[in-house]
Amino acid sequence: MSMLTLTLNPALDLTVSLEQLKAGHVNIAKSGHLGAAGKGINVARALADLGHKPRASGFLGLNNDASFRALFGRHGIGDDFVRLPGDTRVNVKISEAEGRVTDINLPGLRVGEGDWTRLLARLESLADDFEYLVVAGSLPPGVSPAQLEGMIEMWRERGKTVWLDASGEALRAGIRGRPALIKPNLEELEGLVGQPVDSDEALIGCALTLRQRGIEQVVVSAGADGVCWFGPNGAWRARVPRVKVVSTVGAGDSLVAGLCAGMVEGLNEPDNLRRAVALSLMAVTQIGVGIYDQKAFAAFQRNIEIEPIARQGADT
Repeated sequence: MSMLTLTLNPALDLTVSLEQLKAGHVNIAKSGHLGAAGKGINVARALADLGHKPRASGFLGLNNDASFRALFGRHGIGDDFVRLPGDTRVNVKISEAEGRVTDINLPGLRVGEGDWTRLLARLESLADDFEYLVVAGSLPPGVSPAQLEGMIEMWRERGKTVWLDASGEALRAGIRGRPALIKPNLEELEGLVGQPVDSDEALIGCALTLRQRGIEQVVVSAGADGVCWFGPNGAWRARVPRVKVVSTVGAGDSLVAGLCAGMVEGLNEPDNLRRAVALSLMAVTQIGVGIYDQKAFAAFQRNIEIEPIARQGADT
């Protein structure tokens, strides 16, 4: 079954690796990498490595779309982006040797009302070709949270399965459209509920509340503490081995891609979670997303432990 990813605010990611960032000083980088990115694009890239043939849509700047076109061509990703005059933004990711990552994100191209209408028309033309829609990333200038909510609700009412990976106002508005799955990290979850999530009891309570609001699957990533998945068939925690972190960029996108692929393939939840978390773990050990080493990917899966979470987190 076909999957479409939607990236409203993509970027060219400039990932810079250095020993330690010294603010206010000249810093000499060890390496740098400039590549086409954006959360939904990263999801599509990982889906392709899992054997799927995703399509990708959203907005791109016409002036510098060559890297995106090349990426889509290399990985067999369908290009359904609406082009806007100007340049797609460049985001800077500064990765230090100890694992800390500093993001400097630009706001992105401004989207006009006519541009939004063009995108909706593009998606409408694709409606018969996809059953699953992954909406991922931030909102560009000119797109309101209410527009995102309405779009998610529209596709849900048309029988499409919508998965959402966003933060801040985009996440709050998107939830009102009742997507089938959301994937906040702990910080995003705390911002969503307005209180600390500092215990299993608090985490389970938040997940239950969100599921009662119509979100079928709630997945929470907690960095080195693993990933928790709350759904209609139960709740599980994935515990991850320690690895040398090269960059955290794309880890959450890889997790979303793995989970979505597993659900489409009909994997049971523990096996799905194990593979998805392994894909995310692989992302933090390299620059970029995707499966660059099948043996390492298999080894990650073997070393991930899946355990059930107390039943009260899975009964709603």
